[in-house]
Amino acid sequence: MMSRTVTAETSGTWRLGDLTVRRIGFGALRLTGSAAFHEGVPGDRGRSIDVLRRAVELGVNHIDTAAFYFSRLRSANELINSALAPYADDLVIATKVGPARDASGAWATSARPDQLRGQVEENLRQLGRDHLGVVNLRIMSQEDIGEHFGALAELRTAGLVRHLGISNARPEHLAQARAIAPVVCVQNRYGLDAPDGEAMLRACGERGIAFAPYFSIAGAGRESGAVGAEHGQVLAVARAHGVSAAQVRLAWILAQGGHVLAIPGTGNPAHLDDNVAAGGLRLTEDDLRLLDSVAGR
Repeated sequence: MMSRTVTAETSGTWRLGDLTVRRIGFGALRLTGSAAFHEGVPGDRGRSIDVLRRAVELGVNHIDTAAFYFSRLRSANELINSALAPYADDLVIATKVGPARDASGAWATSARPDQLRGQVEENLRQLGRDHLGVVNLRIMSQEDIGEHFGALAELRTAGLVRHLGISNARPEHLAQARAIAPVVCVQNRYGLDAPDGEAMLRACGERGIAFAPYFSIAGAGRESGAVGAEHGQVLAVARAHGVSAAQVRLAWILAQGGHVLAIPGTGNPAHLDDNVAAGGLRLTEDDLRLLDSVAGR
């Protein structure tokens, strides 16, 4: 394995508007249990807090979360607040709004445009902040996101939100959003097992917009985490560098462009160190060609 002393600085940086973040970040979803939300069994609360503090110690300054990241016993936002407040000046916390869950964890209908302010304020309360660094509109089934994104743009003007992004988006959504307000990032599913995100990856790169893919390690397992046997190509590259398959997957993601931000999540301290260390893994041209074959290139 790579040295446990490798920090997020080795991954380089990108700017979300006027905010500089390191390209290896942290996704908070798994702190609540499994990625299946209320169906998950959360780990030890103290260990989750230790993971968050360790991430910051390793130089991570971009954390992805949401008020709807909660299980029966854990809230990602509450854990972040408990572990990291008062927050470092350079820490960027990105949240998502749009989906709605009731207190039992069941999914309700997607929020109406006039309900988005309440969701933003919920994130502010839980995180203990007076404004949010980045808020991403998580698109559900809308064809036209103009009203929803317009409502968030009003909150940006009011000072509750600093920058805006979109998630689970198609190129036409990006065009709609950019006609209303600046878009600093797009969060979409993308990875070796999900090459269908290529169009958005390229669109963001052409426009200088950050692309933050999710499920980059889980691949086809999505919310359930990594499942099944790993691809032989990934294992071959991992053996050649003496690293884990997860590190190879993250390094491949980062190699797709300087605008790509990785936001892997874990509740395991050892996995956290490995994920952050992936920012220092430099894949060769031969490695990339071999891995590209997994993505069908």
